Amino acid sequence: MIKLTGFLFAIFAFPVFGQEIVTLDNVPDAKPIKGDEPVRAEFSAEMAARYLDTASLAWQHSRDCATCHTNMSYLMARPALKSALPDSGEVREFYEAYFTERWEGGKEAPKTDYDPVVVSTALVFNDLQTTGKMGPTTRESLDTMWKTQREDGGWKWAKCGWAPMEIDDHFGVTLAALTVGLAPENYAETEAARAGLAKMRTYLENHPPKSLHHRVMIAWASLRVPDLMEAAEREAVLGEMLGIQLPDGGWSTPGFLADWKEYERKDGKPHDPKTSDAYGTGLALIFAREMGKPAADPALQRGVVWLKSNQRESGKWFTRSPAKDSRHYITNTGCAYAVLGLQACGELPGWPFENL
Repeated sequence: MIKLTGFLFAIFAFPVFGQEIVTLDNVPDAKPIKGDEPVRAEFSAEMAARYLDTASLAWQHSRDCATCHTNMSYLMARPALKSALPDSGEVREFYEAYFTERWEGGKEAPKTDYDPVVVSTALVFNDLQTTGKMGPTTRESLDTMWKTQREDGGWKWAKCGWAPMEIDDHFGVTLAALTVGLAPENYAETEAARAGLAKMRTYLENHPPKSLHHRVMIAWASLRVPDLMEAAEREAVLGEMLGIQLPDGGWSTPGFLADWKEYERKDGKPHDPKTSDAYGTGLALIFAREMGKPAADPALQRGVVWLKSNQRESGKWFTRSPAKDSRHYITNTGCAYAVLGLQACGELPGWPFENL
């Protein structure tokens, strides 16, 4: 979400087989994200890793910026694929440099209020997926986040029209709450975090959720942060989400937005809540598992089958933009969420959140 201008690219380059990893030095050129790529004959964790590496490093190489829709979600999910293919570590280094080379010691202020939220989210999830401990740069980035929080509890968020992540301030608040709640070493109990979370609760009280996606994000965060949503309401949100599972086993991102009456596509086309995609399916599996649904649950297993049956030849999963067909930004997030969903259901190793 940092420096969101320009055209987002994803990769259809020929894969480099064997164990050669993708780096900033060898990352291939990028091509526009399209939905017409053939489906793979069988799921490949290595190809998923290669796609995510290439998409994130190509964005980093060409844009020199961190972004929710690619690099942030990459750091959240990439450790789940480390046994299939090591990564170069360059995206993690890039995110840490936001603090060490820009913000540390007041060298410069964050360019946008939401920069520290994006960076902190990526680092916290990555810490949980790797060492299980909070790195010093992660803590410093979290502390920086409170300096850009508004008095009403929110952050001035990117509003580029790219739902569900870059459309309103509500997403930023729930993402920040989730991140703080997940942060290792009881970070949520620090004085700064307690004060910031109190403001976030006030924000959410004053800004009711407009969509199922909003409600899922609040419910997910409320599992880690008290007084965001009551248990009975969480269960109702879970039931509502399970109720929109499609006959093929997947979930549709527009299905999570269908009750947001004011939201319209930027290209004027109708929403399509009846076509499954990776973002919707991945998010559904993650949230259901976080809510305590067993991986063997038939509904979740149908979602797993959908993901493993709909990976494309390049290693990606396609998610059609719920905003504009010329800009499928959400595909890269969808790929990361597909990986997290598979990991949550035991199809990939290392789901770290079960015992938090």
